[in-house]
Amino acid sequence: MIPETADIIIIGGGVMGASTLYHLAARGMTNVLLLEKESFFGTGATGRCAGGVRYQFATEVNVRLSQVSLPMLERFEAEMGQAIDFRKPGYLFLLTNDEDVAKFQHNVDLQHRLGVATEWLDGDEIRRRLPMMRLEDVLAGTYNGAEGLVDPNGVVMGYMSAAQKLGARALTDAPVTDIGVANGRITSVTTPHGVISAPVIVNTAGPWAGLIGEMAGVSIPITPIRRQMFTTTTLPQIPPDFPFVIDFAQSLYFHREGEGLLIGMSNPHQQPGFDQRVDEKWELHNMETAVARMPLLERAGLVSRWAGLYEVTPDAHPIFGKTPVDGFYLCGGFSGHGFMHGPIAGKLMSEIILDGQASTVDVSALDLARFAEGRLIHEYNVV
Repeated sequence: MIPETADIIIIGGGVMGASTLYHLAARGMTNVLLLEKESFFGTGATGRCAGGVRYQFATEVNVRLSQVSLPMLERFEAEMGQAIDFRKPGYLFLLTNDEDVAKFQHNVDLQHRLGVATEWLDGDEIRRRLPMMRLEDVLAGTYNGAEGLVDPNGVVMGYMSAAQKLGARALTDAPVTDIGVANGRITSVTTPHGVISAPVIVNTAGPWAGLIGEMAGVSIPITPIRRQMFTTTTLPQIPPDFPFVIDFAQSLYFHREGEGLLIGMSNPHQQPGFDQRVDEKWELHNMETAVARMPLLERAGLVSRWAGLYEVTPDAHPIFGKTPVDGFYLCGGFSGHGFMHGPIAGKLMSEIILDGQASTVDVSALDLARFAEGRLIHEYNVV
């Protein structure tokens, strides 16, 4: 049965919604209801991501979000009782032009000042580390061995289970079709199963956050952009410690997946939209570019392929907090690096809603108003 009322309603059952649900419940807010439009939690943007987690960013706020969020993932199994397969092969960014080299040198200086031990590598050292790749044009790169991969489904399920044990509720097959607003204040949500009254609504709908915002009369600058990837058959030549390799200028990446590789490449000309079908023409281009970097892929077979959506903002930073409609909160727009910041994002939202401001990390500059006021903070390390 769908309830008639709730103290807080969360829209969206990916990592942001699950983390927010848990952290509110952990603060004693048990009359909280999460609504997910799909039949399973975490099958939207979260379930279709590559699962990477890193500290290597170009802005202080993103580095600080990682500095709190990744240790939360380290403790996750012990605290939540849910395995998430945290592996640490490290991230290795390959840099092939002078502009990126200069920018990444600046970024590494920032990371070092904040206590992140990213290594600077010259081209020859990278070629020695990755003999199976063709890297003649690589000038330099950065590596951090504390970064790696986590199972997205495990994180969502861990938060959902823990939140429900604390008394919170979460429903699937419950799309929100309308949001009630009266006198500038949130009043309710409408679903196919009925209307639920609530004074607080949290929009964690990821790529669909803009559509939810429209229902409340709030313009949210989050754009859905398709990204896709595929996995290969077994590649015995790939060592167990092969890092998460990112050819930055080409937005091409490789990491171990089982006994093969997961490979993806961002299309810089991808038009906005909600289409999650694989673009076979772009997939072929991705494969050809990957083979040029790693010739042994010519002998690999295709195991699986899928597409998902990034939730992109104009400055590639998330949006936290209040909106012009009283009681309507937003957590979204992470622009391709949301999964890794999901743990801390939910905690920050619990602080914003219950305490009036975030305290664990200062994200006051990442408010919705920054776009209208011209206070954008651009992230360079976007893949």
